[in-house]
Amino acid sequence: MSTAEDRRQAPRGERLADWADGRLGIYGLAKANMRKIFPDHWSFMLGEVALYSFIVIILTGVYLTLFFHPAMNEVVYDGSYVPMQGVRMSEAYASTLDISFDVRGGLLIRQIHHWGALIFIAAMFVHMMRVFFTGAFRKPRELNWLFGFLLLVLGMFTGFTGYSLPDDLLSGTGVRFMEGAVLSMPIVGTYLSFFLFGGEFPGTDFVPRFFSIHVLLLPGIMLGLLVAHLILVFYHKHTQFPGPGKTEKNVVGMPLLPVYMAKAGGFFFLVFGLIAAISGVASINPIWALGPYRPDQVSTGAQPDWYMGFSEGLIRLMPGWEINFWGHTLALGVFIPLMIFPLVLVAIAIWPFLESWVTGDKREHHILDRPRNAPTRTAFGVAWLSVYFILLVGGGNDIWATHFDLSINAITWFGRIGFFVLPVLSFVVTKRICLGLQRRDRDKVLHGRETGIIKRLPHGEYVEVHEPLRQEALYTLTQHDQHQPLELGPELDENGVRRKISPTQKLRAKLSKGFYGEGNQIPKPSAEEYQEITSGHGHH
Repeated sequence: MSTAEDRRQAPRGERLADWADGRLGIYGLAKANMRKIFPDHWSFMLGEVALYSFIVIILTGVYLTLFFHPAMNEVVYDGSYVPMQGVRMSEAYASTLDISFDVRGGLLIRQIHHWGALIFIAAMFVHMMRVFFTGAFRKPRELNWLFGFLLLVLGMFTGFTGYSLPDDLLSGTGVRFMEGAVLSMPIVGTYLSFFLFGGEFPGTDFVPRFFSIHVLLLPGIMLGLLVAHLILVFYHKHTQFPGPGKTEKNVVGMPLLPVYMAKAGGFFFLVFGLIAAISGVASINPIWALGPYRPDQVSTGAQPDWYMGFSEGLIRLMPGWEINFWGHTLALGVFIPLMIFPLVLVAIAIWPFLESWVTGDKREHHILDRPRNAPTRTAFGVAWLSVYFILLVGGGNDIWATHFDLSINAITWFGRIGFFVLPVLSFVVTKRICLGLQRRDRDKVLHGRETGIIKRLPHGEYVEVHEPLRQEALYTLTQHDQHQPLELGPELDENGVRRKISPTQKLRAKLSKGFYGEGNQIPKPSAEEYQEITSGHGHH
């Protein structure tokens, strides 16, 4: 017979929760953070696409490691794929064929893993550009920008080591390409190549080594960076687009629990389902159509995944220059692109620090910029993207030539010239577009929105009626800051002594003038101008 004390006892689940809270402090943590507010905008979902794709990659990768044999021992294939039966190949290639044809669901998982990797890097790339163009990298988020940049770079190399594992003819050609780039490095190139491949290429060690790097080293680093990235996003609070009621000290949006968590959970399954649907209908990396890797063969139309295409474009566009130095041949046609490769990436990574140095702005920023209001930054970002695009074209010059019946030499020269011309042209055009949009915003603030209604005045003049903007729209169009260019000041001080101005100060002032000087931003309409226009002197 139960006593009153037994009847008053809490349910087992509640008692378990109390036990855990007494040791982990879950209730206090949840109370402080589960109602945290997140803003709602479609562009913020780009980072979530990258996060959910990464989860998909991890889940499918765990499944694939159960059946993949990362070994280069030579075997004779006797599996289900008849055209390959009796062919000598590495154990890695044979196990990939087994995953594709003999493991239940293996081919689908392989495709989801590969498509997930492509979408993961694409989402990171687009998310990074959203952060760049809106100025979300400004204080206090510079470190988080570097975390995101490192995630992108590590994702690229993780993808490269991943699609090199099957040891098929296409991936082997890519590894051979990398080996040639490493050998072009003076003095240390040969040693690095021997270290990577355990001797002469291809050796017998590169698949096991790439497997360890792909499965353990790079994902582990990426997971640590991802956790740090999310912690900083949570700690700094989320940025938000300008609008009424939104300030640098608040966040307007929805609580993490239950609204945001429910939306995020549904979006995860949407991303997972989309990747699975693509993987079910679109074949990718059909290694059985290429055959095992042989050093004396190259597959037709060999191309890396898109995110590594720009590195190949650098080498394909570079002339095959060579010089002899102290009895050694230096392959400049490969070495120079190898040196430019990190510079292309670092150029975008250091921008937040360059902009902060030029402006001298040490304030915290939680309100995003509209890209048009930062024309120099936006133009630089588009110019960087144009470099990436022209190198992708150069990296696939043979595919462009065969599919569009063009001259491969013409495409190569187009890439060589475009590498220097297209970024400058993109910068100038983008900046003029931004300034034009600023002028349109200024005109909308002062004269209102065009209604399409034409009226005739008593003296016979026809005018279009403009409707004044609402206060919310006026605030959004005029809330942004406009930096003033730095001035070096007079050459002589108050005592008539020539001031010492360092070259660094001169460079900073020159860059500041180039960023924010005359012709680089359209002045915002002042309150006096607005009052004069709306007081009855204009046609509204």
